[in-house]
Amino acid sequence: MSRIGNNEIVIPDGVTVKYDNSTVIITGKLGDLSQKISHLITLDITDNTIKLNRLNDEKETKSFHGLYSALISNMVKGVSEGYTKKLQFIGVGYRVSVQGDLVDISVGFSHNIVFQLPKEVKGVAETEKGKDPILTLSSHDKQLLGAVAAKIRSFRKPEPYKGKGIRYIDEYVRRKAGKTAAATS
Repeated sequence: MSRIGNNEIVIPDGVTVKYDNSTVIITGKLGDLSQKISHLITLDITDNTIKLNRLNDEKETKSFHGLYSALISNMVKGVSEGYTKKLQFIGVGYRVSVQGDLVDISVGFSHNIVFQLPKEVKGVAETEKGKDPILTLSSHDKQLLGAVAAKIRSFRKPEPYKGKGIRYIDEYVRRKAGKTAAATS
């Protein structure tokens, strides 16, 4: 059984936490985030820690306890440090470029894909000769960042035969053996 909900969340310097009407608002140097909390969970905010308490020991309440503890912990880390995801474009002629909040992706279709980044997400494209292009996405909102990275990856998922496609930097793509020529005797 997970005991994540019992851990106290440390509030770093420069981060403020407000809790009213079952909504937590966390503000830091990178932005502010809010999360609605179930009525089954209560928060105790002291000087530099947040402690979550549950009203009863039912299964649903226990799952909310761990869930909200993880979400609030991610929000605190996001507004103080931020999150990054890196996507690698592997394939001949695969390119990516960023102009403001527009990402121009060329992954083998007849037309380029132009993707609009949300205002909370910043993108930087790194193109070096002889290496695969890398798109670095950064944001203070972990959930939004993951959703945007997954959407961009869905334009051309890595395929198992040649390994071409868009993948996360730390992702392992299991390779399959292709067809072999029939032995003639």
